[in-house]
Amino acid sequence: MATTSQSVRRAALLGSALAALGSLTACGTEHRAETAAQQVSAADTDTRCHTSELRAFVGRMDPGAGQRNFPVVLTNVSSRTCTLHGYPGAAFVDASGRQLGPDPKRTPGEPATVTLAPGRSAWAGLRYADPEVSGAHAATPAALLVTPPDERKPLKVRWTAGEVPVGGNASSVFLTAFEAGSGP
Repeated sequence: MATTSQSVRRAALLGSALAALGSLTACGTEHRAETAAQQVSAADTDTRCHTSELRAFVGRMDPGAGQRNFPVVLTNVSSRTCTLHGYPGAAFVDASGRQLGPDPKRTPGEPATVTLAPGRSAWAGLRYADPEVSGAHAATPAALLVTPPDERKPLKVRWTAGEVPVGGNASSVFLTAFEAGSGP
């Protein structure tokens, strides 16, 4: 009788262990299936504008009180509607591609998502103190590299607006978040 009782207990214990293992395996499978579904869903709903879908230009300078202000404009040249959210990356570079000065600083504020239909534009403000007024160390860049939000590849825009601050106490360059349109 003791042997039968032990056999029943062992069978019950083994059955419980197998049931628990089955539950854990099912949970793991379900999680992997959900993760795969989320990845497919994210790929299907990717509305972000990619560098290859955009063209960049720098608008006319709007001077004011010792400041130089420029709109940095990105235009959707693709056949699909896409979105920009946040700030551009930007860097002034010389003819060899070497960066001049530090990265621009972001101005405070809450970025909005800008939806760009084909042919539509968004702009971000680029601002710095006039080096002639501020006394900052200055250089004349060959280009401005503009990187769309969440992208790694920049767009290159020829720089024709003269010197920019690259060092010293008043060398900060500032960027605003993107807004709809082509400038103020």
